[in-house]
Amino acid sequence: MSENKPVRRRRRADADRSRTAILAAAIALLDDRPDASLERIAEAAHVTRQTVYAHFSSRDALLNAILDELTAETVAAIDALDLDQGPALDNALRLVDVAWQMFERHPLLLHVQPTATQDARHDPVTDRLEPLIRRGQRSGEITRALPAPWLVTALIALGHAAGESAADGRLTPRTANKTLHTTLTRLLQPT
Repeated sequence: MSENKPVRRRRRADADRSRTAILAAAIALLDDRPDASLERIAEAAHVTRQTVYAHFSSRDALLNAILDELTAETVAAIDALDLDQGPALDNALRLVDVAWQMFERHPLLLHVQPTATQDARHDPVTDRLEPLIRRGQRSGEITRALPAPWLVTALIALGHAAGESAADGRLTPRTANKTLHTTLTRLLQPT
């Protein structure tokens, strides 16, 4: 029986490597070509299409796994900011900058249509942003005229609007980011 354990571990390790390769290839390829097929993703990952389907039952399942991966990466970068120290307004803008950098590194995020599952991916960001907004409201740095949950919703929606403007070519990414900062500052500052 102990002879089966190394074989299972090796198979599991092979499966983990395949899944990791598929996700990495899919992210890289979809960043450049959002309409890339699963077959092309399999080629880029150096696996068969059947291997892709063994890990991801559909393109949507693969996209959800990619979004989970990128969400975890974003949350880790936000957590590295130490949002409990320093001015709340500045920290809120730093948090938005982290999210913006993710959009810039992974343009595929601008082409994914939001769903209820994807909206739930904002929860970790909301969980970090809302206490920051409340802290800023208590200290007087952030307006108390609007409820904290509304401000969080507005920040996320405005971030998406700026990303969409950049993706559609209505604004350059730099102008979209600058405009987002100006808008958020005016929204958050007390009058």
